[in-house]
Amino acid sequence: MNWLTQLFAAGRTPGNRVLPFVIVLLGVTTLASMANLMLPESSPLHVSTYTITLLGKYLSYAMLALAVDVIWGYCGILSLGHGAFFALGGYAMGMYLMRQIGDRGVYGNPDLPDFMVFLNWDSLPWYWMGMDQFWFAMLMVLAVPGLLAFVFGWLAFRSRVTGVYLSIMTQALTYALMLAFFRNEMGFGGNNGLTDFKEILGFDLQSDTTRVALFVTTALVLCAVYVISHLILKSRMGKVIVAIRDGEARARFLGYRTDRYKVWLFVFSALIAAMAGALYVPQVGIINPGEFSPLNSIEVVVWVAVGGRGTLYGAVIGALLVNYAKTRFTAIMPEGWLFALGALFVLVTLYLPKGLVGLRGQLAARRNNKAGKAVKQEVHS
Repeated sequence: MNWLTQLFAAGRTPGNRVLPFVIVLLGVTTLASMANLMLPESSPLHVSTYTITLLGKYLSYAMLALAVDVIWGYCGILSLGHGAFFALGGYAMGMYLMRQIGDRGVYGNPDLPDFMVFLNWDSLPWYWMGMDQFWFAMLMVLAVPGLLAFVFGWLAFRSRVTGVYLSIMTQALTYALMLAFFRNEMGFGGNNGLTDFKEILGFDLQSDTTRVALFVTTALVLCAVYVISHLILKSRMGKVIVAIRDGEARARFLGYRTDRYKVWLFVFSALIAAMAGALYVPQVGIINPGEFSPLNSIEVVVWVAVGGRGTLYGAVIGALLVNYAKTRFTAIMPEGWLFALGALFVLVTLYLPKGLVGLRGQLAARRNNKAGKAVKQEVHS
């Protein structure tokens, strides 16, 4: 119970926002779920199932943004390829959901998904074996992205690749995976991806209760990941990680194996992104190679920058706000949304280097500067 004691002690620390974040998120989740299940549709307080699904998608994105903040905000590693881990986790979940369709598909084949029947596949590929079991699919959700992150991180960080070169390598990784998954012979549905899911763990994916359950599960996992990330980053290991961000050469001179810390944190961040992808797929009902797009990974960096990197909760806030704005503005100006997103990133970089959560501190600093100047003027006069 030592970790629980540390958490409550941290929650009482001035300026700490772990417990408030968890309480607010769980409170809003509970109220939204009750408003969907317990209030009639005629009630003005009723929350539609569509809104519940949209909120669940936003929380999945928030978890992905938190994963990027862990590695970028605290270790200084700008990854432009975390969309790859998100998509791999999503594909693992999608494979499980496809196996649950059985003979209810268009072609009625109990063993092969519809796209394999359409492409005249004779048997299920070996890497689809076992994906009809939920526990095995969840193991693959973590194992495949985690192994990829470990191999990539071990090769990159041992070679001391840093800065823009590392960012380009991560972007090349996700682009290569996107091209590979577009190929029909890969066995993942090609351009169309995986879709037409029916149920999860025996529950109908179209029912209101299942949608609410997925929404609540996403919120609980986000809270757990947030708390675990906070405890890690505030521990002695977290202090070493921040030291690597601020001066890796000095940390290495003091005897720390900086590459090991970076590999470990990169894998941890990838696992968070993979879990986000696994929770995203049953709520949106599809996963395709477009999720590997480098543009998606760049968008995640924008979310973190807008909210405020190096804070965890800032990344969550940025993801929620930007995606809500995207939902609203794509209906108003679908062709100009990307330009608006780029302008937002430039403005935040120039005028809000600490993001929206740092705005309060910036305003306080300006007030203090003005007060200090006024005092000096009075003294001199």
